[in-house]
Order: sequence, then structure tokens, then C-alpha cells
Amino acid sequence: MEKAYRYRFYPNTEQENLLRRTMGCARLVYNRALAYRTESWYDRQERIGYGETSSMLTNWKKQEELDFLNEVSCVPLQQGLRHLQTAFTNFFAGRAKYPNFKKKHNGGSAEFTKSAFRWKNRQVFLAKCSEPLPIRWSKQIPQGCIPSTITVKLTPAGRWFVSILVDDYTIQSLPKIDKTIGLDVGITSLIATSDGDKIANPKPPKKLRKKLKRKQKALARKRPGSNNREKARRQVAKVHAQIVDVRKDFLHKLTTKLVRENQTIVVEDLAIKNMVKNHKLALAISDASWGELIRQLSYKCDWYGRDLIKIDRWFPSSKRCGNCGHIVQKLSLNIREWECPKCRTNHDRDINAAKNILAAGLAVSVCGATVRPEESKSRKAGAMKQKPNR
Repeated sequence: MEKAYRYRFYPNTEQENLLRRTMGCARLVYNRALAYRTESWYDRQERIGYGETSSMLTNWKKQEELDFLNEVSCVPLQQGLRHLQTAFTNFFAGRAKYPNFKKKHNGGSAEFTKSAFRWKNRQVFLAKCSEPLPIRWSKQIPQGCIPSTITVKLTPAGRWFVSILVDDYTIQSLPKIDKTIGLDVGITSLIATSDGDKIANPKPPKKLRKKLKRKQKALARKRPGSNNREKARRQVAKVHAQIVDVRKDFLHKLTTKLVRENQTIVVEDLAIKNMVKNHKLALAISDASWGELIRQLSYKCDWYGRDLIKIDRWFPSSKRCGNCGHIVQKLSLNIREWECPKCRTNHDRDINAAKNILAAGLAVSVCGATVRPEESKSRKAGAMKQKPNR
């Protein structure tokens, strides 16, 4: 099973200069190739692939004004072109938006394959670097695991990270247990479980929120293009990094606990990109990181032999009575408890939804039944199309 180990490191002056130049060259090649592919399509309706951009890179290195491209390793430059090809493939498949140009203030990254680094005595030697990277080894890579790819990243806050991808043979499936759980994600409570528990949303501490507000005000007062503005921008990025660290630490602990204690986990397949278009809830939804929560559950279930079931997003988990199955027509977001008009059962909105999600997920896994409601918009539209004209 492939696994990436991420560490922070503190490069010396020589290493930092080389890595910054490598990232700058990779960013230049990526942006030039993106501009050329865009112009070729709009001017001549011609599609340019990875092969053509790779040949262009060879020609760019021969130009006098771009001679500095030869001073860094060629592998990160080629990998950047491969990433651009992947971005266009995802765009044409409808999985992503059109690729954007890379910007310097967003930091940068450089990917090194086996031909561009050495793994010796459990230390990393990058191409054109005489000394190993001074990595802070917070966790040791298992003995016998050989890195296949190493990615160096500079964050907007100025922190250096290295990600080491290995084929980790130590990952083994957990013993099977007879325990299933349904999860309903929310804003006030990050998740409500079918067991009747609620996990509070780990919103950033008030101290960090106040600090972020103060730093952003200071940034807004700085003159664009000045050194003071760059310093203020970095201060804002550092506060954002602190908030991200708090959130990711909580999510990793929560998802690991859920995967260890349950054999089957059922969640909703939410259209988060559409939900954040609501400007009143966009900040709260983004801050809750539902997408990251489900992403972590997906790969951890893969690692440890657990089952993750995603049910249809149109399933009325909140509006459906978990006791008798009655579906209410309307249930606004401000209603957190409601009584079924048919069987008079009182429901907590989130816990009832989690129980319905679990029941629907088990139905899908056992018999492949559909959980889409008969009165959903998509089914209504299909019925209208099939209805003959009179």
C-alpha cells in the first residue's frame, strides 16, 4: 500500500537558494506551457499534449535568455509538465476547472523521482545538493521501505515540508468487528452518529480568529508591492497555517477512531461544491472541512480493510421518520427537533438523519436497492419526459 510520510525540514542557505530556484523554474515552465496550450486552442483549435510541451522544454533550454533552466534538475520541470497534462485530462473529463497559472506568493513545490534523489543511510540527498536535507524525523519510515517519489513544498507561510512516498508493507487490515455506524455531517455538530452521539465542530479558537482579523487589517493598510506588505502577507499566512494545523489534527484523530471502532461506515455523497455557493453558509461549510473528513475516511478504510458506503445525496435523511418512514414535505434548517405527524415520534434532526443514513447504506450493501426517493426531482423529471402528449 502506498503511503506518504510528511516531515518538516529546515534547509541551510545553499539548499534554500537551490530549492527556490528549482521551484521558480518549475513554475515558469508550467506557466509557459499552459499559456502555449491555451493560445494554440483559441487561435488554431489545436490540442497540445505532454509530448509537444516536453519538446518545447528542450528548445527553451537552448535559448540564451532561458539558460538558467539548465542550472537546476530537469526532473521537477518534466514532472510539472506531467501535472499540467493531468490537470487538462481532469478538466476535459469534467472533474476539475480549467488549470490556473501558478503564483510565486503561493509558495511552490518540486517533485523528484528516483533518478533525481538518493536514499542513503535513511537520509535524503536531492539532485545537485551535496548535503542531505535536515529533516525533523517526527516518525521513522519502516525498515526496508524505499522511497519512489519525494516532493518538496514551500507553504505561503514560509515553512518547508518534504513528502516521501513509499510502498508501506506495515499497513495491515484490522480484525473484523460486528459494528456499523451512520454519520450525518453538520455545522454546529461536525458529525452526528447513529449511536446517538454528537461530535462538536472544532472551530478555530477565538484567540486565533482575533489574531487573524488583526493581521488582515494590518495587511489591508500596506501599500501594494511594498516589502511591508509582503511581511504582512506572510503573517496572515502563518495564522491560517495554525488554523489548518488545529483542524487537521482533530480530523485525523476523529477519522482514525471511527475506522478502528467500526467495520462499516455510511456517509452521504454530498455536493459540497454546490453547497458553498450559498454565501450565507459558505464560510461555515468550508471551515467544517466535510470533504477532508470523507477523504480521510476513504483512504483509511482502504488501508485497514473497512467498508465505506456513500449513499445518494437526494436521499431525504432529515425529512424521513426513522420509526415509520413518513417523509415530511418541508423541514427548514432552523428546526433541530421535530415530531412525526403520523406516528407522533419526537426526533432529534441530526441523530434521526444518521440513523436513516445507516439504514439506507445497509440496504444498498445487502441487496443493491436504490435509496433515491420516489418523489425526488430527478425522478419527476424522468416521468415528465416519458409521459406521452395528449
